[in-house]
Amino acid sequence: MAYLGEDVKKLGFGLMRLPRVAGTETDEIDVEQVKEMVDAFMEAGFTYFDTAWAYNGSEEAIREALVKRYPRDSYTLATKNAAWIRCKNREEAVAQFDVSLERTGAGYFDFYLLHNLGEHRTHYFDDWDMWSFVKEKKEQGLIKHIGFSFHSTPEELEAILQAHPEAEFVQLQINYADWENPAIQSRAVYEMARKYNKPVVIMEPVKGGMLANPPQTVKDVFEKAEPGSSTASWAIRFAASLEGVITVLSGMSNLDQMKDNLATMKDFKGMNEVQKQVIADAQAELRKIPLIPCTVCNYCAKVCPMEIGISGSFTAMNYLTLYSNKALAKHQERLQVTNKGRKLATECVKCGACEQVCPQHIRIRDELVRVAEALD
Repeated sequence: MAYLGEDVKKLGFGLMRLPRVAGTETDEIDVEQVKEMVDAFMEAGFTYFDTAWAYNGSEEAIREALVKRYPRDSYTLATKNAAWIRCKNREEAVAQFDVSLERTGAGYFDFYLLHNLGEHRTHYFDDWDMWSFVKEKKEQGLIKHIGFSFHSTPEELEAILQAHPEAEFVQLQINYADWENPAIQSRAVYEMARKYNKPVVIMEPVKGGMLANPPQTVKDVFEKAEPGSSTASWAIRFAASLEGVITVLSGMSNLDQMKDNLATMKDFKGMNEVQKQVIADAQAELRKIPLIPCTVCNYCAKVCPMEIGISGSFTAMNYLTLYSNKALAKHQERLQVTNKGRKLATECVKCGACEQVCPQHIRIRDELVRVAEALD
């Protein structure tokens, strides 16, 4: 089946984590290194670049590294509108489009996304009729393809796809570690997009770099199968092997990461059955790691008198267990707890109401004490 972007090679350059100039007061982007990365990327035959209004300095950097240096028809540029960030009204939300055009100097965008739909963020795009705005820009030739990025449940994705059939594609967080993760549901949201025949742009295939350095037992699986291949290459290949994928974005931060990804994807034809089994073995190793068995049903949230972000706290703790990265775990705690208006584990009064409704029979009070101690 033909799909949007079928002529785009399967690796996309995500511009969220560009290299920075060390020691500068403003932590400015290292544009000269970005130029080298762009040149290597284009020389290898890849063309898809992904930025966003909300990525500090990214749109300006890609103007210097790409737009000013290559013919406009030689590359594909995507950017995003985050109406829910610091916008008080529709005028401020739609103004992001002109800001992005000015910053990039691109003239038009091949792919324009409404940024990070899901949960409390979705209503901004509906309240301010941003869908009509992007359709108007498409009619004017300033946008070639309309889509959205998404971080939430498959049920909410289906509601959005039903309400907005004009969406031509959807950008989803998909990787082998989150494929069956109840907090992310990579597989379920991917399958929902395919149910509605929407091509997929994949983000976070290496989980923000975490799958470049997974737990040792997972590394051992990959090293045994292909000595010398990077663990990140396995994550990229897993995502790129899925059907209906426009491209797989990798947020590359230096030239070495670029070279590794190019070596992996330059002549990529898809994983064979042996390689798919290696991924399954790696997933099995991940499942052996003792995690809090929360399925994010959130029955506990309905009865907690303190409005503790229980499932979000457990997601954060599981990140810490898997990746031994406290900063990453704290980031998840912000995303899954405080940003959703819930309270931290330290606020638990140990009433036990949550444990009476938990289908997984988790000792929630004990686990919250552990979360509070680990993430304090």
